[in-house]
Order: sequence, then structure tokens, then C-alpha cells
Amino acid sequence: MKAPFFVEVLHRNNEVRHRHRVDTLPARLGRGYDNDVILDDPHSSAHHAVLDQGADGGLLLQDLGSRYGITHQGRRLSEMSLDGSTIFRLGHTNLRIRFADFPVAAEMTDSMYCRWEGWQPAAAGISLIICLAVVGTWEGDAEKFELMRYLIAVVATLGLGMVWCGGWSFANRLFGGNTRLGRHLFILGCGLAAMELWSIACAAFAYALSFEMATRYGDHVQIAILATMVFYHLLQINPSRTRLFATASIAMSVLCSGLLLISNYNSDGRLADELFMHERFPPALRLSADKPVSAFLSNAASLKARVDEKRTKLENSDKVNGEDREEGDPQPGK
Repeated sequence: MKAPFFVEVLHRNNEVRHRHRVDTLPARLGRGYDNDVILDDPHSSAHHAVLDQGADGGLLLQDLGSRYGITHQGRRLSEMSLDGSTIFRLGHTNLRIRFADFPVAAEMTDSMYCRWEGWQPAAAGISLIICLAVVGTWEGDAEKFELMRYLIAVVATLGLGMVWCGGWSFANRLFGGNTRLGRHLFILGCGLAAMELWSIACAAFAYALSFEMATRYGDHVQIAILATMVFYHLLQINPSRTRLFATASIAMSVLCSGLLLISNYNSDGRLADELFMHERFPPALRLSADKPVSAFLSNAASLKARVDEKRTKLENSDKVNGEDREEGDPQPGK
């Protein structure tokens, strides 16, 4: 333990807010102006505590008769021994005391500044967005080619993308000190590309193998990709909060998937995203054997039976409701 000593005033998340240097001991802490360390806390006493060297050579903090004393891990103490990692509270102020030779961790890997900044990721992201807008328009285009239709799709997609990335860049500037618009554009482009590739691959796989479950619940993978995009956007703002951002992104994905299932069930009584697979590909892509016509007719007969049963129930329910209304009508002349 080597002088000088540093009294650190901490935020509630234990990040350092202020540091006060103390060259000699004892040092007094409190709200009064004659203290060595002044606490701007109305819940601390004028002379709250004194810091001195203990009999064992370590740091010892003693209460000076304050109303609330020294609080550590929810317990009120009159005195306590300190090391460089001990966090305690005087009044409503969280404090920690470290000495000059306190060991510090090695420097972090620089994940904020790298050569790939500015126009390079921005150009890559914009190129991906333009390509996806053109491909998406081409996939759904059943009319004669018109250049204006493609230009409108590109401008609209780029405009929405700039709004999305502009919001993230503003948050990046506000909380991270840098805009990083290029990186956010690249993240958006990669995320949209992943969504488009999944949509095509999922539909092709379902069509080739008659595995309709892939398309019926494929939107949940799209939600997971969106949550991953949000995770990487957040990571540009503060790369040290990886675990927190990952937890928040996973929670968002689970919540959105749950809401989608509830919405599907309320709308058509099924959890699936679609009632049937609407994507169609060239017949050469089919790998599974074709089902015979008899199987199709059997399924149709089963479907007809269920529909007839439901219709009969509805008719009976309407009759019962009609009879109840007739019995409740007032008699003529009364």
C-alpha cells in the first residue's frame, strides 16, 4: 500500500464519477468544508468518517458519530478495514478507496477504432441495400419491365434504411461519442441480406422436400436475425456491454416470437405464419416423391367433413339463439 490515496465517488453502477487525491493520512470525509474530502450529499454528516492506517498496516475507516454510520453490503458499521475493491456508502454516496500501487487490468482491445471506418462500410452497406431492393422488386415483378418502378423501390428502401441507421447513429453519438453511420449501414445491409437469403433458402427447402413447417414458422428466424442486427447496432455504441446487449436482444426475439404466435392464433386459430406454402419453384427442384391423387382426395374428404361439422354447429347455434329471442319477445297486445 503506497501513498497517495484516491477516494473514488461512484455511480450506482459502480462506475467512477469523481476521484479525490489524498497525500497523507489521516484524512477526514464529510460535508463540511474543513474536510480533506468533501461529500456533496445532504445525507452525510459534516464530519462523517476518518480514513487512517490500521494496526495491521492496512486502511481503516472509522465513523465519527454520524447519524447513519458506514454502510457496507446492507450492514451499518462503526469501522471497517478497506482494500482497493471494497465499496461502502456514507449517506447516499457510494465510495471506494485505492492507493497508488493498486494493480489495474491490462488495456482493452480497441474495438471502437479500426481502419474499417467511414465510407468503406457505408459503401458496402448501401450497395447491399440497393441490390436487395432490385432483387426484391424483380422477384415480385409480373409486369413489363419499367425502370421507374425499380428506381422507386431503390429510393424508398434507401430512405427507410437511412432513417433506421440515422437513429442508431444519433444514439451512437449521444452515448458513445461517435456517429459510426458507415458501420450501421453495413449492419443493416448484412441483416437485410441474411433475411432475404433465409427467405429464399427456406422456401426452396420446403418446396423441394415438402417440408412446409419451414415456411410456416420461418418468420421466427427473421425475428432472430432482426434481434441480431439490434445487438450489433448496440455493440457499436458500447462494446463493453456485450452480455447485457445479448440478453436484451434474446429477450426481444423471444417476446416478438411469442406475440407473433398469439397474433396468428387469434387471427385464424393456428400458430403457423401461413395456412399453406405459397412459394413455387421449377419442378426440377422437387426431391420428394409426388403424392398420389388418392391421397389428395382423402385429405379433401377429411377437410370437407371437418368443415361440414363446423357449419352444422354454427347452424344449430343460430337456431338456438333464434328460439331464445322468440321466447323473449313480448306477446302482441300487451
